[in-house]
Amino acid sequence: MVGKLHQMELSRQLLDQSQTSPEVETVKIHADEEDGLPFAPNSLDLVVSNLSLHWVNNLPGLFRRIHECLKPDGCFIASMFGGETLFELRCSLQLAESEREGGFAAHISPFTSIRDLGNLMNRAGFNLLTLDVDELVISYPTIFELMWDLKGMGENNAAWSRKLHLHRDSMLAAASIYRENYGHKDGSVPATFQILYLIGWKPHPSQAAPAERGSATVSLKELARMDELKKKLPKPGKIISPDADEAKE
Repeated sequence: MVGKLHQMELSRQLLDQSQTSPEVETVKIHADEEDGLPFAPNSLDLVVSNLSLHWVNNLPGLFRRIHECLKPDGCFIASMFGGETLFELRCSLQLAESEREGGFAAHISPFTSIRDLGNLMNRAGFNLLTLDVDELVISYPTIFELMWDLKGMGENNAAWSRKLHLHRDSMLAAASIYRENYGHKDGSVPATFQILYLIGWKPHPSQAAPAERGSATVSLKELARMDELKKKLPKPGKIISPDADEAKE
């Protein structure tokens, strides 16, 4: 049962729109997670983040602060966009700008790969990691509807070094390249959103620990002989006596 819920968001509008339950005490906090988390060490049982971590500049630092705020055996659950998100749009814009302007700039925010995510979680002190990946493919009539949708989602490129303008010729060329390389037969174009899911736990003595090095009784080399090894196992209902070589009923 949830005793107290903290909702933390940088956008005041999104925070005000967030719904609460009358059965759970809820505290809304308008703050930027990169400026520090307003929670005491070892004070939280669970931290949840949904599709917002790709906006964080210092992801390793935020993971360390979350780990510090969690109680021992506390859990961190999150989802975020992965490195393959919008790869069709990214490639089309790069090819179009290279062709029309002799070079290209980043028009899509950078994303984290699942391999880097596991390393960052380990470095922050989390254990018993669970990582998963999923891909959602959404179809749009053209590239222009996709970009309009991204703007409505607030997912524009916010990098400080971003190029502020995209020339009309480059946009039209990108739309043609997008449709030619990735388009469906009906004329629509796909947009891939890669979602990374992660679960990490703060260490606690009660958690399962790996066996000591060298304690294994079966080698991985024996996997090819699994059928032969099974035949040597005692049959159900038989008892192996430590002083006898044969099994007795």
